[in-house]
Amino acid sequence: MSEATTAAPLVVVMGVSGSGKSTIGLLVADALGVPFIDGDSLHPIGNVTKMAAGTPLTDEDRWPWLALVGEALADAAETGLVVACSALKRAYRDAILAEAPGAVFLHLSGSREVLSARLEGRSGHFMPISLLDSQLATLEELTDDEPRVVVDVGAPVPTVVERAVDGIRERNPVLS
Repeated sequence: MSEATTAAPLVVVMGVSGSGKSTIGLLVADALGVPFIDGDSLHPIGNVTKMAAGTPLTDEDRWPWLALVGEALADAAETGLVVACSALKRAYRDAILAEAPGAVFLHLSGSREVLSARLEGRSGHFMPISLLDSQLATLEELTDDEPRVVVDVGAPVPTVVERAVDGIRERNPVLS
């Protein structure tokens, strides 16, 4: 099923830590009338332990997690779903699309300054600010052949959500 004919939206809210994946993802899901899952909740405990210790994950650490993200989207093909998942590399996005080919990637993009300020302002999250540069170095920008919507997170949250929802609806006219 192609994204253009999928009545229920399947959205991966992607970006580096601090871009607002959970906050924006929840608000986008609400606006679209579908459930939201924070992909971080799907990480195996070993991954969470590594990240909390300031150790970047390897690709081998990520593959089982990405499979779970893709499966969650595929399982929600009839009802729709928004999942927050960093999806920083093309190979990661391809792994998700292999499971859920109707998914669209909503990239929450921002400057290092904006992202750093957001990370410094939050508490109780396992991702330390020290890994921001690692994530920015890893990020492979979405290309024209990927189903995508890109929104700058430097704008106020309501504006980011509005732009995101508008972009998702433009990619999927069935939702309009």
